[in-house]
Amino acid sequence: MKLIRHSVWRLFGLLLTSLAAWYLGYFVAAHVPQNTVSIAVLQEMGKKPVLRAPAPKRQKCDHWSPCPPGNFAYRILSGGGKQRRAKICFEDEQLVSEGNDDAGSGINIAIVNYKTGKAISTKFFEMWTGDHSSEMTDFVRNAPEETLLLMATHDDGSTKLKDDAKKLVEELGSTEIKNIKFRSSWVFIAAKGFKLPDNLQKEKINHSDQKKNRYNGWPAEIQIEGCIPRNLI
Repeated sequence: MKLIRHSVWRLFGLLLTSLAAWYLGYFVAAHVPQNTVSIAVLQEMGKKPVLRAPAPKRQKCDHWSPCPPGNFAYRILSGGGKQRRAKICFEDEQLVSEGNDDAGSGINIAIVNYKTGKAISTKFFEMWTGDHSSEMTDFVRNAPEETLLLMATHDDGSTKLKDDAKKLVEELGSTEIKNIKFRSSWVFIAAKGFKLPDNLQKEKINHSDQKKNRYNGWPAEIQIEGCIPRNLI
């Protein structure tokens, strides 16, 4: 008798559970909107967000990091091989570049007004043919006081370069102009009428070496870049 009662109660409990489950399902189907978020969407929401680094902001003259406020940005890149022209950038303005008529073989020079940061003149001086060393000497000597002179070679900047021109550039602070050789890659920045900070990157040179040249007969490009305080005068 006790066994029969126990079985009846178990059957009753099972029927009650089934009825509750059916009613709950009916209630959900009747009251939950059809546009409810799907399981796939819920699974997508549960995924961890993918973190992506923001695209780096371009800096003046393609510096990796911005110059501090109150500074001029500059970048000087020598030519490379026969086709890659020299580039001189100041405050994000390409004073000398491949698409510039004032860029060419020899020594490229840009003169910048230090107070305004604006270019006064740019010119290149062929040093393989002709006599342009004297023209370069006059160009540098006639640069106004309180100006910056930025220089870069492309191809050959030494064959026709005379000693008086080298001496003039040396007086501006160059320590490598006297060592320049056939097709040396050379870059230099100088100030006329004031002094640049000692820790500023001012000059580099890379000589042609047939065993190490990047291009056939030409060494690799070299560059200098930096930030010049605006309060030096």
